[in-house]
Amino acid sequence: MNIVCLDLEGVLVPEIWIAFSKASGIDELKRTTRDEPDYDKLMKWRIGILKEHGLGLKEIQDTIATIDPLPGAKEFLDKLREKTEVIIISDTFTQFAKPLMKKLGFPTIFCNTLEVAESGEITGFKMRIEQSKLSTVKALQSIGYDTIAAGDSYNDLGMIQASKAGFLFRTTDKIKADYPNLPAFETYDEFYDAIVNALDE
Repeated sequence: MNIVCLDLEGVLVPEIWIAFSKASGIDELKRTTRDEPDYDKLMKWRIGILKEHGLGLKEIQDTIATIDPLPGAKEFLDKLREKTEVIIISDTFTQFAKPLMKKLGFPTIFCNTLEVAESGEITGFKMRIEQSKLSTVKALQSIGYDTIAAGDSYNDLGMIQASKAGFLFRTTDKIKADYPNLPAFETYDEFYDAIVNALDE
C-alpha cells in the first residue's frame, strides 16, 4: 500500500509568508523554511514582527484570499489522486490552509493551528506533533503504508529521507547541492512521472 505525502507551500501553492511580505511591504517576512531550518524559531520571529506592526490574522487571510495554486498544481494533484492516496503534510495552519484547499479540490491536509486572541492578534501556535512531517510519515508506515514524500524546504527533508522514495520539487540550489542524492524536479510532468515510477517499484 502506497501513500504520497506532499508539502504544500512552494510545491502546490505559492509561499504564503512571501505573498504577505509583498502585500504588507514588510521585507523581513520573506524568510521561510528554505532559509531557516528551525521552524519554531522562525514562527516566533514572525509573530514578533506581526505584533510590532500591529498586524493579525485578518490581514494575512485577506492576502491568502488572493492566492491561487501554482499553475498546473491542481491538475497535477487531480491526476495523482486518481492513481494513489495523497496527503498534504504542511507546517502551515488550519486558519491559512482552508481557502487554499478549496481551490485545490479539498485534498486531505494535516497541518497545525494558530492561537489567536479575540482582537485577531496571533499570540502563538500549536504544532500537531513534534517534527510533524517526519512523525506523520513514520505513523503511516506503522499502519502498513509505504510512503513517497516530496517537498522543497529543510523541514521536508526528514519525511523525504524516511520514505521509500523521496523527491525535491522546485527547491533551492543550496538544498540541491547539500542533498545531491535526492532527485530534484522543476516541472509537474516530470515530478508526476517520478512518483508514478516509484509507486510501481
